[in-house]
Amino acid sequence: MSTLSRMRLRSAGAVCGAAALALLVPACSDDDDGGGGGNKKDGTADLSAQEISDKAKQELLDAKSVHLTLSDKGKGVDKDDPAAMDLALDRDGNCAGTLKFGGTGGSAELVKQGDKVWMKPDEAFWKNQVPGGQGAAAAELFKGRYIHGSTNDDMLKGLAEVCDLKELQKDVSDDSDGGGDTKDLKKGKVTTVDDTRVVPLTGKDDDGNDTTLYVAAEGKPYLIRATEKGTGTDKTTTLTDYDKPVPTKTPSAKESVDVAKLQEELQQT
Repeated sequence: MSTLSRMRLRSAGAVCGAAALALLVPACSDDDDGGGGGNKKDGTADLSAQEISDKAKQELLDAKSVHLTLSDKGKGVDKDDPAAMDLALDRDGNCAGTLKFGGTGGSAELVKQGDKVWMKPDEAFWKNQVPGGQGAAAAELFKGRYIHGSTNDDMLKGLAEVCDLKELQKDVSDDSDGGGDTKDLKKGKVTTVDDTRVVPLTGKDDDGNDTTLYVAAEGKPYLIRATEKGTGTDKTTTLTDYDKPVPTKTPSAKESVDVAKLQEELQQT
């Protein structure tokens, strides 16, 4: 019997965690104000690069929920790796959104409330994850419907792992506490990202990639965007809707198929 590969699906969680690690791992700063200070209404912009990064990190660690979008255009992204995410997720492990895989890997809509999970893959996802003719058969049989189960189901567990904001926050905390190093963090001039005034902080990560953190210049010093660019690396992570509740609507019974039905059908194809 063929099933969706748990190891492949868990790569979605790995990418989400890697994005988190790239966000906030400050260690040293030259405290260069980059010409960004002097405007008293921008309290955050008057701080040093290190202070801004520390405050943004704490806001992320304290967040109850967040809307995360990720775009990974790196050369190493293949059909088993998430190339894009658009997820609202919280500390209780609830989430709603979409994952898109690289190349011909397809995409999947994802909803999780508590230990209940709904996943609606597209045809390309089915064909990639289920080998041979079973993928095409499953795509036709379950077209437009969600596979419904729990976090105890191997088929759904891997995807569900991207939904836990606490795990992302733990990755950020553990990495920075463990001596993660962004070299010569510098503060730039205040600019805008999606109509939000931000302070850019630039540096290099342990792999030598150029990293830029964009932190809100007004109000709470939220991390708004992070980019990581280098040879074969091109990632952009955007964070919005801090502390806004994750949508609670779940697919109806008519829209859903129990994961046990999927297992049964795969056995017969």
